[in-house]
Amino acid sequence: MTVIGVDIGTSSSKGVLVDEDGSVLATAVRPHTVDRPLPGHVEMDARVWWDEFSSLTRELLKSAPDDTSVTAVGVSGMGPCVALADAMDTPLRPAILYGVDTRATEQIARLDDELGRDAVLRRCGSLLSTQAVGPKIAWLAEHEPDVVARARRLYMPSSYLVVRLTGTYVLDHHSASQAVPLYDSVAQEWYEPWARHIAPWLELPRLLWPGDIAGQVTAEAADATGLPAGIPVIAGTIDAWSEALSVGAQRTGDLMLMYGSTMFLINTLSERLLVPQLWSTVGALPGTRSLAGGMATSGMITDWLRELFGTPEHSELLAGAEASGPGARGLLMLPYFAGERTPVADPHARGVIAGLTVEHTRGDLYRAALEATAFGVRHNVGAMRAAGADIRRVVAVGGGTRGGLWTRIVSAVTGLEQEIRTVTLGASYGAAFLAASAVGGPLIDEWNPVRERIVPGPQLRSGYDELYALYLRLYPATREISHELAEHRRHTAG
Repeated sequence: MTVIGVDIGTSSSKGVLVDEDGSVLATAVRPHTVDRPLPGHVEMDARVWWDEFSSLTRELLKSAPDDTSVTAVGVSGMGPCVALADAMDTPLRPAILYGVDTRATEQIARLDDELGRDAVLRRCGSLLSTQAVGPKIAWLAEHEPDVVARARRLYMPSSYLVVRLTGTYVLDHHSASQAVPLYDSVAQEWYEPWARHIAPWLELPRLLWPGDIAGQVTAEAADATGLPAGIPVIAGTIDAWSEALSVGAQRTGDLMLMYGSTMFLINTLSERLLVPQLWSTVGALPGTRSLAGGMATSGMITDWLRELFGTPEHSELLAGAEASGPGARGLLMLPYFAGERTPVADPHARGVIAGLTVEHTRGDLYRAALEATAFGVRHNVGAMRAAGADIRRVVAVGGGTRGGLWTRIVSAVTGLEQEIRTVTLGASYGAAFLAASAVGGPLIDEWNPVRERIVPGPQLRSGYDELYALYLRLYPATREISHELAEHRRHTAG
C-alpha cells in the first residue's frame, strides 16, 4: 500500500508519498504567494490549487520506486475559505482566504444584529469573526452581485481538489463547522434557515467526515495527474486538523501547536465547550470536538523579516536570535501584523515593535518575533484553560519545529512540555494517513513515533513572566493608535 497526501497551504502546496509503514518515499513542494489586492483582502485563484496538485502528483510518482502502486489519495488545505463556482464547477473569482482576510467587518456586525450574537454562538459553536464564511459570502453579495448571480457552489481547497479528482461535490463536517453560521454544530448538519438567509442561491455540499471516501479518481483526472483511475480519494479537511492527525494529537486532552505561516492551536475535547474568544468546532474524527485558537501571523513575520534582511539563510538568522538571548535585548513585539484572530479578535490590530534603538541587530528583531509568537501561544492557552479546557499533552508540528530555538522559546514562555514526532511534515502527511486509514487502517503512533520532547527551562520562566505581563499591556496601550492608522491606510489605499 502506497498513498499520496497533498496540502494546499498559505505559502506553498506540499505533497508526500508514503508507504504502508509510514515511511516517506518522496516529497515535493510548490511555493506560491497569495494576492493582496487591497488592505485586508487576501485571495488566491483556486485554479492554482489544481495546477499545483497535478504538478506535485506527477513529481511524486516520477520519484517513486518502479514497483510503486498508489492505492489512495488524501487532501487538505488552508481554511475556511470562500471559493465560489458556477454549476459547472468553474471558479468565478479568486477564493477569499480564512481569517487573514478581514474585509467583512461590516457584514459581521450586520449579521450579528440579524441573527443574534448569542444565538450564533450557541448553534454554531463560534461567534462571527474574520474566520467565518457567512460574512464573506454576504460581502460578495453586496460588492460583486454579478459573481453571486452565477454562483451555485462553495469550495475550500480540499473540497475543490476532491471535485476535480472525482466529480463529487462534498465538504467534510469539520470544514463545514467553520462555515459559520451555515452549519449547526449541535445537530452536525447544515442549518438551512441561516444558509438560505445569507446565500439562497447556494447548493450546499453533501457532508462527509474527513476520512470518508468521497469518490474515485476519474479517467480525466488520471490523465491530468498521473494517478491511477479508480483509486479512492478521501474528503479531507482544513490543514490544521490534518496536521493534528499527522502527529497523533486527537485524543481528549491533546493540544496541537502548529508552527507555520500562522500559529494554530487545537485542543481535542469529548464535549462541546463554548468560548466567545475562541472557536468551538466539530473535530476531525467522528465523536470528537475541538477548541481552537489561531494567530493571524507567526512564520509570516519571520519570513517578512528575512526578506527585509536580504534573504540570508535561516540558520544565520536563528544563530543571531540565539545570540540575542531572552528578551531580545529589550525588544517587545506584538505579532498582529495582519490583525489578530484569537483571543483578541481584532482585525484592525497592528504589529508593534517596542523598545527599538539604533543598537539593535537583525538577530534581536528575529528573536523578538519568535518571542512574540510564544507570548501569543501563552495568551491563547490561558484563554483555553480559563474556559475549562483540559490540556494534558502538547504535540508540536510544522516547519517551525526544525532548528529547535522556536520550540524552546515557546516552552520557556508557556511552561509547556512539547512532544515532537519523527515526521513533522504536517498536513500533507496527515492527509496521507487518512487516505491509508480509509483502505487499510494504520495506527499513527506506529507510523509516526515520538522523536524528542522539549522541556521548559525553569531558569528562564521568571524573566519571561515579566515580559509577558508587558506584552498583555502593550495591546490595549496601542490599540486606538493602531485602529486609527489602519483606517488611514484604508482611506489612502482607496
